[in-house]
Amino acid sequence: MLLLLVPVGLATVLGLFVLWPDGTPTRAQQAAEVALPPGTTYPDARVVSVEPYDCSLDPAVPATCGKAVVEVLDGDGKGDFAQVDIEADVFTSGVAKGDTLVLSRDPAAEGGPSYQFSDYERSTPIVVLAILFAVVVGAVARWRGLASILGLAFAFFILLRFVLPSLLADSSPTLVSLVGSAAIMFVVLYLAHGFSARTTTALVGTLFGLTLVAVLGSLAVSAARLTGLTSEETVTLHGYDPTLNFSGLVLAGVVVAGLGILNDVTITQASAIWQLEEASPDMTWRELYSRGMAVGRDHIASTVYTIVFAYAGAFLPALLLLELYSMPFWTAVTSTSLAEEVIRTLVGAIALVLAVPVTTAAGAFFAKAAGTEVGRVPDRSMTALRARFAR
Repeated sequence: MLLLLVPVGLATVLGLFVLWPDGTPTRAQQAAEVALPPGTTYPDARVVSVEPYDCSLDPAVPATCGKAVVEVLDGDGKGDFAQVDIEADVFTSGVAKGDTLVLSRDPAAEGGPSYQFSDYERSTPIVVLAILFAVVVGAVARWRGLASILGLAFAFFILLRFVLPSLLADSSPTLVSLVGSAAIMFVVLYLAHGFSARTTTALVGTLFGLTLVAVLGSLAVSAARLTGLTSEETVTLHGYDPTLNFSGLVLAGVVVAGLGILNDVTITQASAIWQLEEASPDMTWRELYSRGMAVGRDHIASTVYTIVFAYAGAFLPALLLLELYSMPFWTAVTSTSLAEEVIRTLVGAIALVLAVPVTTAAGAFFAKAAGTEVGRVPDRSMTALRARFAR
């Protein structure tokens, strides 16, 4: 197994070294800096008062906007009072005295700094939920759960410092997503589950699934002629840098999206194999594989539903629009906006399904190999060694 993983690990490190962004502003970053006023900041502000007013453009469609007087709470303009307009869709969702908003501050505006409404301030609920998440994970999964949170932090570091900047540069989206995903999996799996043959088995299955996602995704994106310009965000990116490989970004999204679900399936299969081997060490490789696949088939059935419903939930607004347009079903499925999600789902599901037998076969092989080594030692050490390999 090491003969396979050592070259892959070295290739991952080399890929990180070669593809790591050098910090030079990309074309998209330079265009964004020009589009946004220089020195723009985003301070928090407390609503002092708010007054509604009629902002209807069509008498048949009434709309109510608001004028809010706010006090800036931080930044260069701390203590300033300003009046900002609240659009109808924001005002109807609820803006009241005492609420905290996020403003955009343009220091170079004519007549002095100007303020505009940017968003709601959401630090408190997010921080509370994050703390609750860490406490629950630590209480239930203990040190292994806390280790998984550290692995998650490393994953975000790779995504924010390597994957995203490299995608904005001229690097290949396929290589960037594969190298970044492999680096994340090497660290996350061993950090959360420890160095063991079981974890290595799961890593083998995960890397196989990621490679399969990249290959199938590349073929599918090319065959379906997916442009990647299916959302407001990608259209904005195209305005900043039309030379970006947007079809490649679709593929990169497929690979990154497959990280979590592949990790879940492969570590579960590897754990199942080792538990079966520990419970019944007399089973042959074929019997161990067969029983492991019985678990795997149940996992596949439930996980396929998870993938499909997760993508459907994320894409729900677009599905509602397609319902309003009364398109024929197949026309809607093959449309540019929906085909991207359909292909993303199918590619991820195929890789997930095929990763199960690969992980199960590798786990059965290495579990029996470990059991064979155990069988060569005196009986008094057998239990201890079995426990060691099971970990």
